[in-house]
Amino acid sequence: MNPFKFLRSFFRSSTAPRSLIGLEGVEKADTTFKNLVTENKIPGASVTMLQNGEPILQKGYGFSNIEAATSVDPKHTLFRMASISKCITALALGKMVEEGLLGWDDSFYKHVPNYPKKRFDFTLRQLASHTAGLRSYRGKEYALNKLYSIEDGLQIFKDDPLVFEPGKGYLYNSFDFVLLSLAMQQVSGIPFEEYVNEKILIPLGMNNTFAPNELKLSFRAEREISIADFYTKSSTGFKKATEVNNFYKIAGGGYLSTSDDVAKLGQTILDRNLLRPRTYRELLTAQLVNGKSTYYGLGFQVSQDAEGRPFVGHVGNSIGAYTNFFVYPQQRMVCSILINCTDPKVQPWLDGAKSKLLEMPLV
Repeated sequence: MNPFKFLRSFFRSSTAPRSLIGLEGVEKADTTFKNLVTENKIPGASVTMLQNGEPILQKGYGFSNIEAATSVDPKHTLFRMASISKCITALALGKMVEEGLLGWDDSFYKHVPNYPKKRFDFTLRQLASHTAGLRSYRGKEYALNKLYSIEDGLQIFKDDPLVFEPGKGYLYNSFDFVLLSLAMQQVSGIPFEEYVNEKILIPLGMNNTFAPNELKLSFRAEREISIADFYTKSSTGFKKATEVNNFYKIAGGGYLSTSDDVAKLGQTILDRNLLRPRTYRELLTAQLVNGKSTYYGLGFQVSQDAEGRPFVGHVGNSIGAYTNFFVYPQQRMVCSILINCTDPKVQPWLDGAKSKLLEMPLV
């Protein structure tokens, strides 16, 4: 018998989901995540929830590798961050502005003059807010498995026209952040990932957050970290996800991290201890298009949940990964959830677990 199928059938038949009736707070959230695994909705998840900087729930659920039944460690198991990577890039952009290397409203062409000219100019702010007019993925472009550098990745879309006049529309896409990272790399004079590591990851203590090209086997053994296997959902369970190489779009969706590190990213948004107050205001203010909010700042979603509670952060979805990163300033809460499966359609359960924690009294 295929061991993959055996594991799936064994865990499905031997464990029943627990009722949520009568449960509150952390217990209800914990049980929700356990049930998602038990009911075969996700292969594994890494969860870190902070209140006032202290963990109120930090656990691994299910498996980082189903076949080997390898458990998830929220501090040492790496998942793809997907679009949470944009939040890291946004902080690095803010740092560059503070250092005088570039300005929010610089033309992209000021820093990358050889990029094919379009009908309209567009700015770094417009790239970071998805209002520059670049197109989104076509076909299977989201699943490329080529060793592209940031510059190599331009060939995918560089010759295509803008889909709207910059500043006159909003279209979420990762190509915006490919261009943004190229401009940042040009002005810093060092590889994009090196600048991010020096200015953002090391200062925040995000020691287990990496670019894909950094994760050689010897390095992983030395650091005592592991990478979760990546899955997609099928009618019979889970299968290994298509192999992809996300390095060229590292700024918009390429980083790997732990839920513990992602929570550190959230805590700096609450503590405002990395950048100047004015810089955070720029990053975390929703942009306006034709007088209407886009509910997106610069690299951060800026919105309210179903209960009207303001938050900033990002939801991510990529091959073999689905991620949630929410920061609730009023509740002093950070929610970090990483799942090793392409969109498993579990957002209502994640929202429910998060909501129960947000209802807890602020200590």
